Amino acid sequence: MKKHFIILLISCVFIGILMSGCEKPQVAKCTLPEDNPQHHYVRGMEAIEQGRLDVAKEKFERTLYCDETFYPAYGGLAIISAYKVVQQKDPGYSAVDRKRAIDYVENKSAKAITEEDKFDHFISVIRVDTIMDGTDWLDKAESAYRMAKDLKVDERKLYYYQGVEALDYFMGLAYVEAMEFQKAREKFAAVLNAKREGKWHEKADKAWKKMDKIVQAMAGITVGNVGKKIAIKDSITRADLAALLVDELKIDKLFAGRIPVQSQLDRMKPEFTPADMMNHPFRDEIQTVMKWKVRGLEPKYDETTKAYLFKPLEVVKRGEMAFILEDVLIKLTGDEKIATAYFGQERSPFPDIRSTSPIFNAVMNMTTRGIMVGELSGEFRPDDPVTGADALLALRMLKQRMNIF
Repeated sequence: MKKHFIILLISCVFIGILMSGCEKPQVAKCTLPEDNPQHHYVRGMEAIEQGRLDVAKEKFERTLYCDETFYPAYGGLAIISAYKVVQQKDPGYSAVDRKRAIDYVENKSAKAITEEDKFDHFISVIRVDTIMDGTDWLDKAESAYRMAKDLKVDERKLYYYQGVEALDYFMGLAYVEAMEFQKAREKFAAVLNAKREGKWHEKADKAWKKMDKIVQAMAGITVGNVGKKIAIKDSITRADLAALLVDELKIDKLFAGRIPVQSQLDRMKPEFTPADMMNHPFRDEIQTVMKWKVRGLEPKYDETTKAYLFKPLEVVKRGEMAFILEDVLIKLTGDEKIATAYFGQERSPFPDIRSTSPIFNAVMNMTTRGIMVGELSGEFRPDDPVTGADALLALRMLKQRMNIF
């Protein structure tokens, strides 16, 4: 009996050895030095920065092929899907991408095991909500920010973000999207205070300067949604400026107050509506500007169409801005002498504007009153585009000079 038991035991061991020998050994899918999940993930995130979403998608898919447990790649795929939501013109396709983005950040979040994975997850939530702009998106982004702040993260394991200050940077971008400019400035300042030089330092510095100028421009005045949306623009158009003059400066009301006869006021209306303004969202504002014949914002003759067009998408330059605001100042004060106040002046304080330039008088009227300012270099830069923040700041200073509140 004992002999049979020993034979049976030996047979079982022998069979086990044979069976184990038949199993396929685990072979790594990605073996080349640069064919690893970390490399593909970082390259995918860089491709997102460059707007190459298809390349980014390929990189993240390769990441997960090499290691399906590498969580950050799911966050990258979520960000790609979020961008596609806003790019899609078809509501059906957009809904599919929205569902896919939510699936990546919510259903795949269980794969975020380490503190670093969770940090990456919360930043992905902030970025996805900021891009897609869904229901209560800012509340969700702020909640993700607070949870990420509580994590104990080893920055050396943050393959792409590299530093925890990345959290403040992307929360700052969320506040910019929400037009919460003061909060955005604070977050960008937090990035600058975190490290002297980090991956996000340069971007945060640029963003902080922009937010700081916007906050200064809006100090002491109430700016509506139109003004806030224009404030973040790096260059404003003729249509944008018309909207600011009407919605923020209230020129229709101010100019009307200078006309004592109601019958004369009732007869005032734009001579015509330019063809390129028929369906423009700022059509009413532009018609108001045309009604008051604001110099510099009149329709222009277009050689191609052989018609007078407003050209709403044309960018406003600093020299043009001075010319336009000078006319507004003249209409508000009723002082026609302003239009020739600096004629005959021999020398210009600005090396890039001659005293004989058609805009010289306007530039001097604006700069001597502090409505517009030159650059630190001493130049005025008349051909540079007017930013939204600069436009708001100029209107604020004009209000102060005219005691308009």
